[in-house]
Amino acid sequence: MSRNPSSPRAETNGPRYYILSLGCPKNTVDSEGMGVLLERAGYRATLDPESADVLIVNTCGFLQSAKEESLHYIDTLARRKKPHQRLIAAGCLVERDPESIIARVPQVDGLLGTLRWMEIADLVHDIREGHPRPQRLGPPKHPPPSARARPLRATAYVKIADGCNASCAFCTIPSFKGKLRSRPFADIVEEAQSLVAGGARELILVAQDTTDYGRDWGDPHALPRLLHAIVERTPDLGWLRLMYAYPGHISDALIEVMATHEPILHYLDLPLQHGDPRTLKRMRRPSRVEHVLRTIERLREAMPDIALRTTFIVGYPGETEEEFQTLLDFMSEVRFDKVGAFTFSAEPGTPAAQLPDQVPDEVKEERWHRLMAHQQAISWEKNRAWEGRELLVLAERVIRHGDPEAEAWGLGEDETVTLTRSYREAPEIDGYVIVAGALQPDRFYRVRVVQTLPYDLLAEPLAPA
Repeated sequence: MSRNPSSPRAETNGPRYYILSLGCPKNTVDSEGMGVLLERAGYRATLDPESADVLIVNTCGFLQSAKEESLHYIDTLARRKKPHQRLIAAGCLVERDPESIIARVPQVDGLLGTLRWMEIADLVHDIREGHPRPQRLGPPKHPPPSARARPLRATAYVKIADGCNASCAFCTIPSFKGKLRSRPFADIVEEAQSLVAGGARELILVAQDTTDYGRDWGDPHALPRLLHAIVERTPDLGWLRLMYAYPGHISDALIEVMATHEPILHYLDLPLQHGDPRTLKRMRRPSRVEHVLRTIERLREAMPDIALRTTFIVGYPGETEEEFQTLLDFMSEVRFDKVGAFTFSAEPGTPAAQLPDQVPDEVKEERWHRLMAHQQAISWEKNRAWEGRELLVLAERVIRHGDPEAEAWGLGEDETVTLTRSYREAPEIDGYVIVAGALQPDRFYRVRVVQTLPYDLLAEPLAPA
């Protein structure tokens, strides 16, 4: 789970807010929106919770482990809270299980559900006026506005829809996010224009299922039209990345627009969850693996350099050794560039939690390690194909000897590296292109790959792009 305190735009006099954003990029978008609305109400951001008047934890409630981590951070801030400070729990866990928060952390002053983040300023006002633990839960009274006028960094996430129409047996999201609700086409394009005008170099479109965008209006081709419109109306945009694409909704029109519009990166995240039809049926996921294989073939025919990422669950109830081996064979056949994996978590209230033949924890762990070792060899071979080749990268941050991260990256005395990403790496979930020396963050550079690791590339700088 990512933990991202909001970045301060300015440190000035007046009331201050601190936001800790947990979970996925979709939460990050909501946190940034809340920050903008608070600033419009006269607040200023701070990275120091000690100096804040309002403390906000934007929680994740997807898995039990995420729930516990969210409760931990809320409780930690509550224990350190000063008499004048007010603490708000926001986000998915609030929508899913507000009672658990109140029971665990009674010092919480207000609750803000994931669907009503746009009411943050009103909630803060009610709290500071002395109303007893006000709550904003359930569906919003009005559609959420586009509150983000400028990016906090060179990479900005744009949420194009909320909710999900899938009925996966293991997932809690529809229970608190509701059905798919696509954002208005014009609002998304306008937000993209504002973010690029404000300095964003990379936009990343996110939703529970980005390829489902517009289908609640009856428009199965809304996503390719949206991608085309963003590219046409943001001529200064460097990269446009698409996440969370379900194979069943990947149309020829989507493939064509990805292949023919230069800013749209040849990168796709396909959250497949498994590769055995029997397991997929128990998951209530599309189980026609041959359709997935044909979709991947079409993608690679149109974009031979496309980087494909996926996520798998191991140890799902009833998963036999034979089914797990089928998953490994599927990975060998497809040869994904990037793979993430989770051990199954029996979430209360989901059909999967009630299934027979629950897999023992020690078997889940053993299979997880085998899967990751299996993929590591594939990823390393994929990386080795880039040795000696040039890449366009976006510089993120510089690490020098003596920095807290220096030891983890094995830096010796006087060594400096810049962590960058190419089109093959999405933020936070994939590896890096590690470039020797200090580059200016938030700029594009041409580099040459000189060495490869299982998940990262080592490169030398050539020139700014």
